[in-house]
Amino acid sequence: MLGEELLNADAVIRAELVRAARALGVTENVEPVIERPRDPAHGDWATNLAMTLARPLKKKPADIAKELIAAMNLADAGVAEATIAGPGFINFRIASGSLASSLTKILDERESFGRSNAGKGEPVNVEFVSANPTGPLHVGHGRQAALGDAISRLLTHAGWTVTREFYYNDGGGQINNLALSVQAHLRAIAGEPLAIPEGGYHGEYIGEIAARYRTEHAADARGVNLDDVRTFAVKALRAEQDLDLQAFGVNFDVYFLESSLYTDGKVDETVAALGKAGHTFEQDGALWLRTTDYGDDKDRVMRKSDGTFTYFLPDVAYHVTKWQRGFHRAIDVQGADHHSTVTRVRAGLQALEIGIPVGYPEYVLHQMVTVMRGGEEVKISKRAGSYVTVRDLIDEVGRDAVRYFFLMRKGDSQLVFDVDLARSQSEENPVYYIQMAHARLSGIFRVGEVDVETITADGVRWECLAEPEERELIKLLLDWPKLVQGAADALEPHRVANYLLETARLVHTWYHKHHVLGEPDDIMHARLVLAKSARIVIANALAVLGISAPERM
Repeated sequence: MLGEELLNADAVIRAELVRAARALGVTENVEPVIERPRDPAHGDWATNLAMTLARPLKKKPADIAKELIAAMNLADAGVAEATIAGPGFINFRIASGSLASSLTKILDERESFGRSNAGKGEPVNVEFVSANPTGPLHVGHGRQAALGDAISRLLTHAGWTVTREFYYNDGGGQINNLALSVQAHLRAIAGEPLAIPEGGYHGEYIGEIAARYRTEHAADARGVNLDDVRTFAVKALRAEQDLDLQAFGVNFDVYFLESSLYTDGKVDETVAALGKAGHTFEQDGALWLRTTDYGDDKDRVMRKSDGTFTYFLPDVAYHVTKWQRGFHRAIDVQGADHHSTVTRVRAGLQALEIGIPVGYPEYVLHQMVTVMRGGEEVKISKRAGSYVTVRDLIDEVGRDAVRYFFLMRKGDSQLVFDVDLARSQSEENPVYYIQMAHARLSGIFRVGEVDVETITADGVRWECLAEPEERELIKLLLDWPKLVQGAADALEPHRVANYLLETARLVHTWYHKHHVLGEPDDIMHARLVLAKSARIVIANALAVLGISAPERM
C-alpha cells in the first residue's frame, strides 16, 4: 500500500474494520471511530469498535477485539502490529517503512500539499475589518484582519473561490463628528481655541488631516464648507487604513460603501419588499419589523419616527446585495459587540422570503485585545490618542509576530498581547520558535552544501526512519491535509497556529536528538527527505496564517 492510501491510513484501517465486522455477522451500519492514542507508545491509531459491537454480538469486547484482528488483512492496511488494551480497545502500529513512504506525497505536491477541492470552486464572500473611516485601525481591527485573512486563506486551500470584502460607513453621525473635529482643528490653526465637539475625535491624526486640508483648500482655510471637509477626511482616513492594511499584508477585492445602498435604492427596495411580505407594522410613528417571528427577543424598529433608518436595515439590504451578487455563502468576521446583529440581520433576510436560507450569513465573532508591556496594560497610542493601533504593534514587534499572536487563540476567547514576549528571541516566543524550526531545517541543507531541490524519494530506504521522534514527526506531517480541512470547515485558524507549534516542537526534538549530516548514506538520505518534508509543511502552514518562513534567523 503506497502514496495516497498510506496518507489516509486511518481510512484504510476503518474500511478493514468494517469488512471484519461484516465477517463477524454484523448486519447493521458500522462506523468505526479511529483516533490517535494519547500516548504514542500505544500505537499510531486506536478504535473502540469492539466495545460498540458488544451489544449486537452479545460477546465481551475483548473477545470481539480478538476476532476483529483475526478477520482483518493487517498487511494490506500497512499495519505491523495490532494489540488489545483495557476493556477492548484495539491499537494499531503502522510499519515504519509504510508510514515513512507517505512522505513521497509531500515531496510531489510541495506547496499544494494540504490543498483540496472540497469547495468545488464555489464562491464565498468573506467580509472583515469593515472599520468606519474615523481613525487608524486599532488592535481589535487587527485581530479581525488576521482572522478574516486567515479564514480566506483556509477556504482557498479548501477549494473555495474567495472574495475578500471591506464594508464601510461613509455617512452618519460618526462621520459628521469626524468632520466637525477636523473643522475644530482648522479653526484652532486660525487662532481660535480648540473645541472638539462632544463625541468627536482627539488623536493627533485629526490635526494632521486639518493641516493637509488647509494646504490643499487654501480658499477654505477655516473649514466653512463642512461637506468638503467631510469628504476630505474620509478619503484621508481610508488611505490611512489602507496603509495599515498594507503594513499587515492584508488585501481586499471589494470595498463596498454604505452610501451606495441609498443612492442605488437598495434600502428603499428592502423596505418595500419587507412590507409586501407582510412582516412590517407601524407604531408610534416608526416602521417596525416582526423579528420575533424569526427568533429575536423583541421586534425591531427599521425606520425611526424622524424618517431615518436604524443600523440593521441597511445591513439587511447590504446582505441582499451579497446574495444577488452570487454569494450564496457569506461569512462576516465581526467583534463580539455585534452579537445582537446576528439575529436581527438573519431575521430581516428571512422575512424577505426570497430564498435566502436560515443561517445566512455565517458569523465569526471575536473578542477584543488587551495589549501588555512590562506587565502593564497599554491603553493609548501617541498618534491615535485613545487606543493602540495595528501599526503601533507592527512597528514594535513585526508583522509575523502580530499575525501569530492574533491567531493563536480561538477568536471568541479573550486575547492578551504581550509585547515583551512577542519581541523576545527565545523558545517562549511561539512564532520565533516555529520560524526557528523552519530555519534549522533549511540550515541542514545549507551547512551540508546540499541542494534541497535534488532531494527526492528515489531510492530511499524508508525503514531507516524508525526512531520514535521520526515516527511522531512523520505522523504529524501527514495529518496536515486533514487539519487544514478541519480548520477550514470550522473557520478556526487557531488550529493551524497550534499545529505549527506542535510540529515545531517535534522538529526541534528530532533535530537535537538525531544527526542528519555525516550519517551512513541510507540514513542521511532518508533524514534529508524528512527534513525537506517538514520544511514544506511548516512553510505551507505558515502561509495559511500569512507568516513568512525564514531560512536564516
